[in-house]
Amino acid sequence: MAHRNPGKADGRSHALRRHDNIVGYLFMLPALLFFCCFIIIPMLTGFVTSLFDYTMKTPVSMETFVGLRNYAELFTTPTFYRALLNTLLIVVVAVPTVTAFSLWVASAITPMHEAPRSFFRCVFYLPAVTGTVAVVVVWKWMFDAYNGIFNWALKSLGIIDQNIMWLGDARFAIWCIILILFTTSVGQPIVLYVAALGNVDRSLVEAAEVDGATKLQTFWKIKWPSVMPTTLYVAIITTINSFQCFALIQLLTSGGPQHSTDTVMYYLYTNAFTLYRYGYANAVGVILAIIIALFSVLQFKTMNTGVEY
Repeated sequence: MAHRNPGKADGRSHALRRHDNIVGYLFMLPALLFFCCFIIIPMLTGFVTSLFDYTMKTPVSMETFVGLRNYAELFTTPTFYRALLNTLLIVVVAVPTVTAFSLWVASAITPMHEAPRSFFRCVFYLPAVTGTVAVVVVWKWMFDAYNGIFNWALKSLGIIDQNIMWLGDARFAIWCIILILFTTSVGQPIVLYVAALGNVDRSLVEAAEVDGATKLQTFWKIKWPSVMPTTLYVAIITTINSFQCFALIQLLTSGGPQHSTDTVMYYLYTNAFTLYRYGYANAVGVILAIIIALFSVLQFKTMNTGVEY
C-alpha cells in the first residue's frame, strides 16, 4: 500500500498557490501600471512642485525651491478662504439633501411594479448621463434674468414684481449652483438605493409587520441598517463630487459675482491655467486632497457599517 508523502503534498500545494498568486498579479499588472502612472506619480509630482515657485517662465529647479511659502501665502489669501467657505457650503447642503432625497425616492418606487420602477429610475438617472454642457445650457435659460422660466413663473404667481438676476446676484448665485448640482447628483444614489432596498430580507420585514411594527419602525430597525453600506458609499462619493465642483462654476458664473461662487477647484484652475502659477495651484490641490481625506475618514467613523478602514 502506497503512503502519501505529506511534505511533498505541502510543497505541491505551496507551488500551486504561488503560481495562482503570480497569475493574479499578472492580471492586475495593467491596472496597477495605469494607477501608478496616472494617479500615484501625478500626485507625488503635484506635491513636489507645490514646494517650488513653478510658473510658465520659471521651470522646476533647486533655484526656485520655496518650501512651504506657497502654503503660507495660501492661508493668508482672502479669496482662498472665500472659495473654501463656498465649497464647504456646497458640501454641507448637497451631501445630506442628496442622500435623504435619494433614499426617500428609492423607498417610494421600490414597491412599484417593474415598469413604473424602471421609468422613474430612468427619469432620475437621465441628468447623470446627459452632457454637462447640455444641462448647463438648459439651466442657464431657466435662470435667465429676462426670458427665464423662473422669473416668468414667479411673476405670474405675483411673488415678485421685478426680474431677479439669479446668476448675477451674490445672494442667489451659489444657491443656483447647489440646486443644479443636486439635480445632477441624485440619479446614481437612487439607482443604488433601489438595488439595496430590493436586497433587504423580506422575511424580516414581514415578521416585523406581523408583530405590529409601523412602516417607520420597520424602515428604521430593519431597512436602514441594511442600506448603511450603500449610504456610506453615497455620502463619500457625493462629498468628493461636491468638493470637486468645477464645470458648473466655469460654464455659468466663472466664480462671480464678486467671488460669491468661487470654489476651491475653480480657484485652483484660475491660478494654474489663467495665472500660470503651477506651484501655488498644486499647493491648493494638496490642501483640497487633505480636506477630502479628512471628510471621508470622518464619514467612515460616524457611520457604523462594520467596514474596516
